[in-house]
Amino acid sequence: MADFKTHTQVAAVVSGGLAGLALFSGLASLPEALLYWAAGTLGGILPDIDSDSSMALRIVFRCFGAMAAALAATFAITLWSVPLALGLGGLAYLLVRYPLCQLFAHFSVHRGVLHSLLANLLFTLVAVVLAHRLFHLSPQAAWGVGGFVFIGATLHLLLDELYSVDLAGMRIKQSFGTALKLTDWSAPGWSLLLVLQIAACWWLAPSPLDWQQVWQQQQIWPWSAGGSLVPPLQELSELVLQGWALLIKGI
Repeated sequence: MADFKTHTQVAAVVSGGLAGLALFSGLASLPEALLYWAAGTLGGILPDIDSDSSMALRIVFRCFGAMAAALAATFAITLWSVPLALGLGGLAYLLVRYPLCQLFAHFSVHRGVLHSLLANLLFTLVAVVLAHRLFHLSPQAAWGVGGFVFIGATLHLLLDELYSVDLAGMRIKQSFGTALKLTDWSAPGWSLLLVLQIAACWWLAPSPLDWQQVWQQQQIWPWSAGGSLVPPLQELSELVLQGWALLIKGI
């Protein structure tokens, strides 16, 4: 399988290019494009949270811990003094970062149900719900965040499958087929739980119809009015080539 560095670099380069394209085409503002880039990069490591000792698991639960701390402190500061509110926030962070993280690691199986397209859909909808309801982003921006999370997570699965093929030795490793899959059919109970969570997140998520209105009302390719696509495509190709050069150099 690909390592943490490769997953992060590929997700960062691809989502950075797509976020730049969204900015260039008027689909996103600069802050939104940067947020999409970060979401795609984070999505590139999410499928590995089912590995007990992975960097992805630690990063994700640090983020969840920080969100829990912020929520707890914000709620407590309306009732108690600032030191008590900060103490409660710190306690919330520790509870999420350690006991909850260890409990999750105990029940998760590497390359199990969380290493699937069904799990990627859940990651997407959780990101949409958090972005809209917790961070109060617009429905359009929230679905943009979710879309980039899905792109990054799916890139992760594709990379793992590509690394399962040994081109030098002309053989296929035993891990082939365990990464890019719809779900883990050997664990129907966990798969059903994912489906129920997806349904709950869909109910909590804002309507995705805002994106349909954007595509209908906005001129997606503003440069096309000038009658030529060549200059922007040249600039875009240069950016893509520079990104791949940096990626290859980093690997």
